[in-house]
Amino acid sequence: MTDKPKFEVIDRRKMKAEEEEQQSRREPEPPEPGAGPRLVVNESRAEAAPEPPEPAAKTTPEQEFEGALPPPPTAQESKEQKAAYEASAERVEDLLRAQNPGLGKQPPAGFEHLVQQFYLSGMIQMGAGTQEGQRPRVDIVGARNTIDLLGILAEKTRGNLTAQEDRMLQSVLFELRMAFLELTSMINVQGVTPPPAKP
Repeated sequence: MTDKPKFEVIDRRKMKAEEEEQQSRREPEPPEPGAGPRLVVNESRAEAAPEPPEPAAKTTPEQEFEGALPPPPTAQESKEQKAAYEASAERVEDLLRAQNPGLGKQPPAGFEHLVQQFYLSGMIQMGAGTQEGQRPRVDIVGARNTIDLLGILAEKTRGNLTAQEDRMLQSVLFELRMAFLELTSMINVQGVTPPPAKP
């Protein structure tokens, strides 16, 4: 163990400013004895009161989120981390090929894999893939979040996709939304009434 503390306390109070203010408010030295009482005029409250702090600018949720993030890595750190990641991924692939000699090199991940991942997640959350004879497990809130995330992806990538990528994304989004509508209509048919809407 070292004697150095694991954390450092920084006192950010304005001690020096407070001391200077107290000195300026001190009464002058008392007059010589026998001179009699003297009137001391205090500063008016308006002058003595500290200025109100300026109202803080309203922050958006994005600014609050950004303020909570750690500083981004440097370009050098990102480059080194990416190289280490790729080397590690290559070792994993070599191990897989050693265990399965017929397995070829895996294609790199692309945009279509991302869309397929969202599609599969959404469908499983809506009960697809349940084995016959078993009751489907539905995560309707999770499915809605998955569909909303895919919608955000569609908005943020608009104009940056190839025609094929855009067509695939729009088709998957359409299918997931339709499945969600069918599922929620079945929930209503079964007699589950949603809570009243808040005014």
